[in-house]
Amino acid sequence: MAFQVCVTRELPRPALDFLRSQVQSFRVNPEDRALTPSELAARIQGCDGVVCTLNDRIDASVLDAAPTVKVFANYAVGYNNIDVPEATRRKVAITNTPGVLTDATADLAWALLFAAARRVVEADAFMRRGRFKGWSPMLFLGSDITGRTLGIVGAGRIGTAVGLRAKAFRMRVLYASAARRSEALERETAAQRVALDELLRESDFISVHAPLTDRTFHLIGRPQIEQMKPGAILINTARGPIVDEDALVEALRSRRIAAAGLDVFEDEPAMKPGLADLPNVVVLPHIGSATIGTRTRMAMMAAENLLAVLRGHRPPNLVNPEILTA
Repeated sequence: MAFQVCVTRELPRPALDFLRSQVQSFRVNPEDRALTPSELAARIQGCDGVVCTLNDRIDASVLDAAPTVKVFANYAVGYNNIDVPEATRRKVAITNTPGVLTDATADLAWALLFAAARRVVEADAFMRRGRFKGWSPMLFLGSDITGRTLGIVGAGRIGTAVGLRAKAFRMRVLYASAARRSEALERETAAQRVALDELLRESDFISVHAPLTDRTFHLIGRPQIEQMKPGAILINTARGPIVDEDALVEALRSRRIAAAGLDVFEDEPAMKPGLADLPNVVVLPHIGSATIGTRTRMAMMAAENLLAVLRGHRPPNLVNPEILTA
């Protein structure tokens, strides 16, 4: 096919090979880093389609620089990096990769929950420094998990998957969801849908899975953290700005809450000052979907979305269907 395609970051090889076999011209950013806005604008000029990542800000200036682009296939579920209304106004398709990373991200949320609750990272560092002198009754006492209350903020695909896993630990499950009820959670775990304030007051563990929007920016801020139990543990594998990181640092430092597990950050890739120094937080470099199988399936989905648009078909995961009737 006589299409020109740009991929803004190196992706798993099967998807790149697939794209190469399907288009006339193909180029990929050879460096393992995000392109600067000016580099991005220059790189995609003359392209028909772009596979972009959550690090790429697709706004009016980028759209101006590449008027030939018909589709931005985002290699992520979330698309807060893209000015969707502006793209829609220009009849540019935006796609994402939902569903395929649900289990991997839900698994990582639980990994963070266990690591924070049982102080795994602290204990590992203690061992590596040669400080372990023998078993002690008070050494690294953590939090019980089985039988406790798990609060899910945002019961979409990933939030529901996290909640369903709680059944194995006989946990009470609460969830707050602005969009809809989670029938699967209610059926499988007897979960209760409650207001966010009640969830914060009642939960021992709070796991954030809401999308980042204007309404969810700092959804978990200082007032919300102050409502949490003193022994509460906060997990965020969604988007960093949903949590007020400055307020979280204060709460962790003062032991207002017990611990946190974070895979995303408000000013990613930077962390707020003081966060890295706290022993009661587990921090990961945004690896929620980072399994070989999941990242490969995401890349193939992005490629298939892009090719569908270029061939004049409706892509499987179209974010802005308004372009079809505009």
